[in-house]
Amino acid sequence: MYTTKHLQAGGQRMRQVFVCLTLIAALNACSNDDDTIPVIPPSGGSEMKLDGGGGTGAPNAVFVDLSAAKQTSVARISWDLGFYSGADYRVILNYTSSLSVKALAKTDLTQVSLTDTVGISLALGQGAGTLDMVDDVYGDLSKTAIAAVSATDAENKVYLVKPETANAADPKTWYKIKISRNGNGYKLQYAKLGEAAIQTADISKDGNFNFTFYSFTTNKVVTVEPKKAEWDIQWSYGVYLTGGGGVFLPYLFSDFVYSNSLAGVQAAEATTADGFNYDTFAAADLSNTKLVYSATRDAIGSKWRVTSGATVGIKTDRFYVVKDAGGNYYKLKFISAGIGQDGGQRGYPEIAYKLIK
Repeated sequence: MYTTKHLQAGGQRMRQVFVCLTLIAALNACSNDDDTIPVIPPSGGSEMKLDGGGGTGAPNAVFVDLSAAKQTSVARISWDLGFYSGADYRVILNYTSSLSVKALAKTDLTQVSLTDTVGISLALGQGAGTLDMVDDVYGDLSKTAIAAVSATDAENKVYLVKPETANAADPKTWYKIKISRNGNGYKLQYAKLGEAAIQTADISKDGNFNFTFYSFTTNKVVTVEPKKAEWDIQWSYGVYLTGGGGVFLPYLFSDFVYSNSLAGVQAAEATTADGFNYDTFAAADLSNTKLVYSATRDAIGSKWRVTSGATVGIKTDRFYVVKDAGGNYYKLKFISAGIGQDGGQRGYPEIAYKLIK
């Protein structure tokens, strides 16, 4: 038989259970709230002075994340090779320098010496060199100067490499390199041609980045690009091309703007001749057929300024519409770059941009 005392005790236990269940539910709710990743709205726009380090051949390359209103400045010759993180096995050269390469017929690094440099020139730019000594200037990874790294190691050739800091007339300052596959990554072997010791590095792919970068100077992997989803354009001194009539040569450009094409960034040029105005440009203008969006790395390139001739400086008759990897559209203009009479300082370009809503 249940007494009043029993009933009271049972009721107390039920209340304790109810309180415990309520606390557990509250804790779970708090936990779920803490696990929620906050959605950060994209920047509405900004003005920036990019830290290129000064000068015509500025020492820094600057990456800009428009939606985060953030710039990242790195020493542009702080790396030599970039190892692709995607499905293919590709290696790029430092395109923000005068680094150049030549393939040899040999596939054994130990069999390459100074005698293999006879008749080879690795001078690049200002009329010297050929386009096969550099990567595709439009950023096409199927056209890198170093061939795709084969799973059959005997097919991977040895390359001669001249970094920007090396002497084109002194092969002892050049490097010999061989790149092989190593599981899902790469194996790099290299040495200066004037030295006997061979360096070896195992390099992994990291899907958060377009490339993993390596420096012959520091003999290690170095940080260069931000994560591939965290930058849109890069301003730097770098290699492009010049010429005409079907004859083109590699040429080193100051104030060159590269797009993060591998992450899906696109850009279109909008000019006053086509009826566009930066201040009044709005969402309704995005579908204008006169805007031609380009997914190549040189979509902006050097088209925004003039460095020689009668009229030198920023081209004030144009701006750019940039679509980032997140699908945000920005209008972007250059304010100054220290060219001609634009009032700026060379190596510290100023930009302004606004989110198009």
